[in-house]
Amino acid sequence: MATQLRRGRHSVTDLKIHLVCVTKYRRPVLTKEGLALLEKSFNDVAKKMDFEILEFNGESDHIHALIEYPPKLSVSQIVNALKGVSSRRYGQAGLPKPYQKDALWSPSYFASSLGGAPLEILRQYIENQEKPS
Repeated sequence: MATQLRRGRHSVTDLKIHLVCVTKYRRPVLTKEGLALLEKSFNDVAKKMDFEILEFNGESDHIHALIEYPPKLSVSQIVNALKGVSSRRYGQAGLPKPYQKDALWSPSYFASSLGGAPLEILRQYIENQEKPS
């Protein structure tokens, strides 16, 4: 897979995260229809905030998303927007939330950065830089 770099006015970046969000109380409330609605909500938020959902999937109690984003956004900003909008739209569609509560999502999430070379290779590269004389 060729790496697509995001080019800004003063930066070139390749920032990606793997995001996992679980339903409140880890209840199995997500259906095929619900996942489709969540994916559409995530894509709408991404378009509005200028980031991209590269991959999306899930099971009955959690979702996975692969996200590419610009350096002006923080991971917490992205997650808050995604979870807030998707939970609201999920409820507006009349789909069931855990224990009929207001929240679809647990307040926690998992995010892992992706990309590039392994940590040890980067360490060696930095160590082997020529020092000025």
